[in-house]
Amino acid sequence: MQHMRIEDEIKQSAFKDDFQKAHINLMFTAGWLQQQQSAFFKEHGLTLPQFNILRILRGQHPKPATVNLLIERMLDKTSNASRIVDKLETKALVTRTVCPSNRRAVDIRITAAGLGLLSHLDELMQHYQLGLQNLTAEEAAQLSYLLDKIRD
Repeated sequence: MQHMRIEDEIKQSAFKDDFQKAHINLMFTAGWLQQQQSAFFKEHGLTLPQFNILRILRGQHPKPATVNLLIERMLDKTSNASRIVDKLETKALVTRTVCPSNRRAVDIRITAAGLGLLSHLDELMQHYQLGLQNLTAEEAAQLSYLLDKIRD
């Protein structure tokens, strides 16, 4: 199977060294994956950060989450968690209530509609692998290991 090489994708034939090539390839592929996912979620009326917050809330369910917990666990640290929660609340996918024990804190919970949407998306995403299905399980494990190693 012929795959697109980074040289062809960005029309650059030479790199300073393999480290530069790997760095550019990583950045390009991260952006590519994000575009693929964004297009998928847009079809379902969500953004990638909104999906991320719904998944965090599902992980907490039935316990509530705070905005600070969401910020801690979000993949994109630049996202405005409060604004995203506002939009999800407008769509009736989450609820926001003042915490009874601490009036300054707000409890955020996923609704039944939010849980339903996520399980629907889970089913669809089994068939929509975003290019990762081109890897073997061993290659996927190796990729995760190498990505973790970059951040060491």
